Amino acid sequence: MLVLFETSAGFALFKVLDEGKLSKVEDLWKDFSNAESARQVVKLKAFSKFENMSEALEATTLLIDSKPSKGLRKFLRANCDGETLGVADSKLGNIIKEKLQIDCVHNNSVMELVRGLRNQLNELISGLAVQDLAPMSLGLSHSLSRYKLKFSADKVDTMIIQAIGLLDDLDKELNTYAMRVREWYGWHFPELAKIIQDNIQYAKAVKFMGNRDNAAKLDFSEILSEEVETELKEACMISMGTEVSELDLMNIRELCDQVLSLSEYRAQLYDYLKSRMNTIAPNLTALVGELVGARLIAHGGSLLNLAKQPGSTVQILGAEKALFRALKTKHATPKYGLIYHASLIGQAAPKLKGKISRSLAAKTALAIRCDALGDGQDNTMGLENRAKLEARLRSLEGRELGHVAGSAKGKPKIEAYDKDRKKSIGGLITAAKTYNPAADSLLGKLEKANEVEAEAPVTGEEKKEKKKKKKRTEEEETVMEEEKSKPEVEDAGKDEKKKKKKKKQAEEEEDGGEEKEKKKKKKRKHAEDEEEEAEQPSKKKEKKKKKKSDD
Repeated sequence: MLVLFETSAGFALFKVLDEGKLSKVEDLWKDFSNAESARQVVKLKAFSKFENMSEALEATTLLIDSKPSKGLRKFLRANCDGETLGVADSKLGNIIKEKLQIDCVHNNSVMELVRGLRNQLNELISGLAVQDLAPMSLGLSHSLSRYKLKFSADKVDTMIIQAIGLLDDLDKELNTYAMRVREWYGWHFPELAKIIQDNIQYAKAVKFMGNRDNAAKLDFSEILSEEVETELKEACMISMGTEVSELDLMNIRELCDQVLSLSEYRAQLYDYLKSRMNTIAPNLTALVGELVGARLIAHGGSLLNLAKQPGSTVQILGAEKALFRALKTKHATPKYGLIYHASLIGQAAPKLKGKISRSLAAKTALAIRCDALGDGQDNTMGLENRAKLEARLRSLEGRELGHVAGSAKGKPKIEAYDKDRKKSIGGLITAAKTYNPAADSLLGKLEKANEVEAEAPVTGEEKKEKKKKKKRTEEEETVMEEEKSKPEVEDAGKDEKKKKKKKKQAEEEEDGGEEKEKKKKKKRKHAEDEEEEAEQPSKKKEKKKKKKSDD
C-alpha cells in the first residue's frame, strides 16, 4: 500500500511496511513519536519536486478543487502499478480511480498515517531540511492567497467597492463643510448665500474676496458670470452683515481651501471609478451608468456574487427594509431599489417606471453575468440591450398617448361630423347649413300633396295608400291640437288659481283692517274711561273744599 503526501516542495509517495498496524488506529500515533519508529512503519518510495513557484501554485490550486495536475498524473502512473493508494481527499481519490484506474483508499487509518507523516516529514524525506521547507511553504501560501484574492489583475472589483464607499463619504463631508462655510461667512455677508447657489463657486468667491468691502475693486469674471458679479457688487454696498476681523477671515479661507481640495479629489476619484468600471464591468456600465453599477457591486459584495442573483433580486437590491416591511404589513412590495437612479428609469413617466425597472433589471442581470463570467471585454451587449430598452420605453409611451386620445392601437380616431367632411382635413367642403323655419309647418306640404293627387291618375292601391296617409295626418293633427290645447287649459287653470288667491288675500286684508279699527276704538274708549276715573276724585275734593269755605 502506498500513501500520497503533498508538500510545498513537491509530491511524495510512501510505502507502508507493516499494514497490520493500520488495523490499530488508536495506537498508530505511538509509532510516529520518533523518527526511528516511523521508519519501521513507512518508507519513502518516490518524490516529485516542483520546478518553480508557478508550477507549485497551479498544482496546489487544482488540489484545492480536488483535481490532479498533469505532473501528479505522470508521477502516479510511473510509481503506482498494481498498488492501492491512500489519499487524504476522497474526491481526489475518485477522480484518480476514474482517470488512472488506480485503486484509492480513504479511511481513518490513512488520515492517521498522514498526520504521522506530517509530524516526521523532515526525517523521512532525505535532503529536505527545515530551512528549505519553511521559505517554500511561506512563498506558496503568499502566492496562493494572492490568487484567491484576484483571478486577474484587471478583475479587481474590491477596488470599485472601496472607491464608491469613499465617494459617498466625500459627498457627505463636502456637504457639511460647504454648509459650514455658508453659515460662518453668512455673519459677515448674508446676501451672498442667495446670490451664489453652487457650493464650490461660493467657496471660490469667499476665498478670492475675503472682506466684502473688497468686492467692488475685484474682478470675478473667472469665477462668476457677469449678471451674478454685478448683483454681488450691488449687494456688498448695502449688506446688513457684521464686521469680521482678519483672523476670522483667515480661518474661513482655510476652510474654503479644504472644500476646494476635497472637490478636486472627488473629481479625480470619480474619473478613477469610471475607468475601473469600464474595464471590469463594461456592459453593466453601458446599461445603468458608473455610479449605479458600482453601488450594485458594493451592495452585492462582489461582481461574482451579484452574477448569481436573479433579475428580480437585482430590481429591489437596496430596498430590503421596504420589502420586508411590505411583506410584514401585507402591503404592495417595492418596484425598485438602487436601480431607480439609472437614467432609463429617470426618463420614464411615473406610471411606466415599474415596467421599465423590471425590464432593466432583467437585462442588467444578463450584463452582470456576461461581465463576470464572459471572456469578452467590450460593451456591445450592454449597448444593444440599452437600445432595446429605449425602444420599449418609446413604444410604452406611445401606447399611453394612444389611450389618452381614445384609441387602443395608438392612433387617435377622428369621427366624421358630416358626409362632406374630408378624413384628412378637419374643415367642411360645403358651407354650413342654416336653420329653415318653413320646414316646421305642415300646411304647405299638405296643399302640394293634394295638388299632386289631383293631377295624377289614381289607381286602387294608390287610393288605399292615400287613405292611410290621410288618417295618419289627421291623427297627427289631432295630437298636435291636443298638445296645444293642454297648455291653454293649464294656463287657464293657473289663472283661476291666481285669481282665487288674490281674492282670499284681499278678503283677509279687509277682515284684518276692520279688526284693527275695532281694536283702535276699544283702546280709545279705554283711555277715555281712565281719564274720567282720574278726574272724578279731583272734582270731589274741589266740592269738599268749596263746602268748607262756605261754612
